[in-house]
Amino acid sequence: MQTKILNNSFAHLHVHTEFSILDGCAKIDGLVTQAKTLGMNSLAITDHGVMYGVIDFYKKAKKEGIKPIIGCEVYLARRGRKDKEKIDAHPYHLVLLAESNEGYQNLVKLVSLGFIEGFYYKPRIDYEILKQYSKGLIVLGACLSGPISKRIVDEHYDSAKKAAIELQEIVGKDNFFLEIQNHGIDNQEKVNTDTIKISEETGIPLVATNDVHYILEEDSQFHDILLCIQTGKTVNNKNKMNYTSNQYFLKSPEQMYELFSEVPQALENTIKI
Repeated sequence: MQTKILNNSFAHLHVHTEFSILDGCAKIDGLVTQAKTLGMNSLAITDHGVMYGVIDFYKKAKKEGIKPIIGCEVYLARRGRKDKEKIDAHPYHLVLLAESNEGYQNLVKLVSLGFIEGFYYKPRIDYEILKQYSKGLIVLGACLSGPISKRIVDEHYDSAKKAAIELQEIVGKDNFFLEIQNHGIDNQEKVNTDTIKISEETGIPLVATNDVHYILEEDSQFHDILLCIQTGKTVNNKNKMNYTSNQYFLKSPEQMYELFSEVPQALENTIKI
């Protein structure tokens, strides 16, 4: 007999709204309404490098009885935030969530410094200021562009493990989680396998997310158009940027438990967070 999944047993902690400009097409009102329709009682906002939408998100979520979790998917400089050469044009990603009011203030500070001090193509922070303003923040390892996942993709397991330990040391034992995702795309299975191994070897807990960029599965076509506008391509261009999957939508708890049935603790940790 299949166990019934309670809707409040999962929370989306990696969510892009319309304020992830030309990369997110989930309008805040629709996003919060859908989360409520799916029976969830918590939802995060983690737009790319900015916090433009957090006030509207907070007000809408509170109005609908949804607990708003304020965050940002920041860009992390591969060297330092003040290094601005061609090698620095492709930063890592990292998800930061405010655990407390102090954490919210630190998040605002980090995002601001990303523009003021670290801007190079994108607003970037680095380990130096993350360490300085980490109190009250929960950090997730992010997507395939995260500092751990990217090293795994590049076949540098030991370096990935070292990066995980370094991040845990910076933000504290209880405030860093190794993030796993499953959108049915290349490299994700390998990254998840090695990330779970790192978790087993280091004791760093796992968290499962869906990298939400639109609300419904069928909205992937509109997201595709946004990406074409961003990159100056047409929808029929074979060389256009695309996500090669239509799985970046706001999934139900049942769908998430089906995807991550072998690591239920990674789903349970979304509620702990």
